[in-house]
Amino acid sequence: SFAAEVLGLSDVPAAGDEFEVFRTEKEARSIADNRSDEQRLSRLQQAMASRRVSLNTISAQAQEGDLKELNLILKADVQGSVEAILASLQQLPQKEVQIRVLLAAPGEVTETDVDLAAASGAVIIGFNTTLASGARQAADTADVDIRDYDIIYKLLEDIQGAMEGLLEPELVEEPLGQAEVRAVFPVGRGAVAGCYVLSGKIVRNCNVRIRRNDEILFTGNLDSLKRMKEDTKEVNSGFECGVGLDNFNGWQEKDIIETYRMVTRRRTLTV
Repeated sequence: SFAAEVLGLSDVPAAGDEFEVFRTEKEARSIADNRSDEQRLSRLQQAMASRRVSLNTISAQAQEGDLKELNLILKADVQGSVEAILASLQQLPQKEVQIRVLLAAPGEVTETDVDLAAASGAVIIGFNTTLASGARQAADTADVDIRDYDIIYKLLEDIQGAMEGLLEPELVEEPLGQAEVRAVFPVGRGAVAGCYVLSGKIVRNCNVRIRRNDEILFTGNLDSLKRMKEDTKEVNSGFECGVGLDNFNGWQEKDIIETYRMVTRRRTLTV
């Protein structure tokens, strides 16, 4: 055996692929097109089969906390780039969101890749490669996202961001301020706390927590807020105010009112 240089190929062959010789170009092209169509159909069938839900997959997802997947199709300039990127992707945390690479190969992005991405809900990642004729138009028609990169760390950064985007956001407590009860005024069957805002601000309808020494007496909503006997939306640090709660009247001087609100925050991947 000996090495040979072959020119004019439309795609990059993989290591181990066999070459066949035909008498005419027409015959070779016809067979190549038929095999390409067969491979394309096989990939689409595999992609659609992987999306079918069975009792086993439902059970597995339930046990794993509704595991999410990010489907990718990877095309790169050379096989070495493909292997390096796949190895790097495996290093990303995948406890809650898993990366599923449907296809990883050297060569340009083709319409077949777009069809596979459309059928499986995948994103096409291109690294130092180009788009074949008609691929961009097919992607626009099928609403398939094609991302081009020439730096691996930027590729990985975007993939991790996409994975984090699949995570459910978490509710976190955002502190607003603190106030101290200086006096208690009976009002009808209830009571209003005359307060001095120690820090931050007190906001009407925000969440409140009432502390007495180290004990939490009440957690709920701030229903009424007054400044100089007038209703107000908020009172800042250094000012006095009146606070009323519908479900709590057991005020004492020196009680501390902690105000906060619950906000959604994007989660990050954990190892």
